[in-house]
This record gives sequence, structure tokens and C-alpha cells, in this order.
Amino acid sequence: MKERPTLARLAEQLGADLRLAPGADTEQVPTGLNTLQDATPAQVSFLASASYRRFLVDTRACAVLVSEELAAECPVSALVVENPYHAFALATALYDRTPRPAPGIHPAAVVDPDADVDPEASIAPGAVVEAFARIGAGAVVGANCVVGESSEIGAGTRLHPGAVIYHGCFIGRDCVVHSQAVIGADGFGFAPHRRRWTKIHQLGGVEIADEVEIGAVTCIDRGALGNTVIGRGVKIDNQVQIAHNVQIGDYSAIAACSAVAGSATIGKHCTLAGGAGVVGHVTVADGSHITARTLVTKSIDSAGSYSSGTPFSDSRNWRRNAVRYSQLDQMARRLKVLEKQLEALRQPGRDGEKD
Repeated sequence: MKERPTLARLAEQLGADLRLAPGADTEQVPTGLNTLQDATPAQVSFLASASYRRFLVDTRACAVLVSEELAAECPVSALVVENPYHAFALATALYDRTPRPAPGIHPAAVVDPDADVDPEASIAPGAVVEAFARIGAGAVVGANCVVGESSEIGAGTRLHPGAVIYHGCFIGRDCVVHSQAVIGADGFGFAPHRRRWTKIHQLGGVEIADEVEIGAVTCIDRGALGNTVIGRGVKIDNQVQIAHNVQIGDYSAIAACSAVAGSATIGKHCTLAGGAGVVGHVTVADGSHITARTLVTKSIDSAGSYSSGTPFSDSRNWRRNAVRYSQLDQMARRLKVLEKQLEALRQPGRDGEKD
């Protein structure tokens, strides 16, 4: 178990300027992190959003991660940092208590003799590692996971219980794959012929770079020919669908229930908010931000924020607007006719106008 740092040590590890409140002790050992409202005198909190500023004055935390701008308002010890939210993220690693199993292969695991498992890796009960798979140093293959034939799991990567990695997939170093995620299932490929569907066998794989996190029950399909590619540092939330041959650039993030259709390309440093969708064979430029429930139907060529859909309203008004929406094409045509008629009336030589 990790040793908890003292307040002074915490400040050092976070690069914070520790400003002690009267009577506070640099050698106090905080027990954990909590919100401004709920923190106890044994816990550290943080203020990252102005909307929570009102809770600062009454906080009972032993110390608060806060910006220089608000440090004077802190009634307890202040850990002054440039970016309190980033400092909070770093602090969570110091207090993380997620169990990490000891290296070794559990007797209830099934590991093919032709698999290559590093001695420092951990293979949990019920896990299956198939022939020619490679498991790197410090990797954790959780209970009931499957690592398919010829797949590779990089050093320090963790597969949580029930994750499934099909054959011929590559996952880089220091990645996290949460429970019930499926990497390398067949892409949705079928050829119509005589009122029936002929399966297109998916011959590619999935290539996932270092430092990627993949949420629970997320699916990343294998490529039809080449690989589906997920770039370095990409973060993918729960219940996301990534179709075959999609490419996602470095450090992009995709929130829950989003879907990216086949052969779409998402650039670097992009974000897709919850429930967003991207149709197939389009490109989204680096630095693009897609808001919640937006459907991207054509390529985006320049960075920016993009939205679609209509905001909610009370049901009665929504129904009226929905009817009007279906009439937009007709209304636009009528407007165009009226504009032409108005323009004709403005031409010289008409009655009431001078030549």
C-alpha cells in the first residue's frame, strides 16, 4: 500500500506553494481527497471552477488546492498552484488504492505454452492467453480476460476483469482497458447480393498506442484490410463504438455513447462530447470540438467547435417546431419566389418609379 504524504511532501510533489493557516502543521498526513463541501479536517480539497467558489469560505478541509487569484480567500491552508484541476488529477494518483496483483500466473489461468509472458506480468484467475500472444513487463491481465492469438499487451498496461482482446491486436505501454471492453471484434462489413448479405471477413487488426484508456463496454472493431488505429494518449469513455479502419489522432478524447463510423479519421487533440456521432469516410481536423449529440455528416477542415441538433423545449412548443421544421424546404422555396418578385418591383421603369 502506498504511504500517504505529509502536507509538506504533498506540496513538494505537486509543485505547490504551501501557505499554512494559523495552527496548521506541515507534518499532518492527509487521509485523502474530497469536495469543498464534504471534506473533513483530515482531507485535502480543490477549487477549479468559479461556480464552486461559494463553498470555499465554509470548507473544513485541512488544505485546498487553489490558484493564486483565490488564495487569499482560503480559510484553511492553501496549496497554491497554477492549475488546481491538474494538481487535483496528480494528487489522485498519490491516494489511489486500486489493488495491483503480484507478478505471476495464477494456477486458474490458461496460458498457451507458445505465449510469451514477462515474469513481471500478472495473469489473474480465469484469464486466457492464447498462442503467440505477448504480455509485457508489469502488465496486468485481469480475471476472465482473453488475449487472443498473436496479440500484444505492452508493458505496464492493465486489462480489467472481463476485457477481451481478439487475435492480431496490439496495445501499447501504460494503457488501461476497462471491464467488458472488446478490442478487435469484426467490423460491420457485408456485401448485398440477391437480397442476402455476404460477410466481408475483416482481415486487419487494431493498433493502440501508448497511454490510451478505454472505457467499460466500449468496442473497437478490427480493420477490414489495414488496421484500426488509436493514437497516443487517446481517452475513450464507456459504451463508445469505434468502427473498422477508423483512425484517431494523438490525445483526442471521446465521451460516452459516441460512435465513429467506418474509415472516419479524427485528428489530434479533438474532443467528442457525449452521444456525438461521426459518419464514415469523413475527416475531422486537428483541434476540433464536437458538442453533445452532434452528428458530423461531412468533413471538418479547420479547428473549431461544431454543433448540430436542436435544444429541448416544452413538449407543446417542440411539436409545433417539429412540424415547422418539416416545412422548411417549402418555406424556403416560397421565400425565394417572393425575393425575386420584390427584386423585379425595384427595377427602374416600373410604375411609380422614375426612368
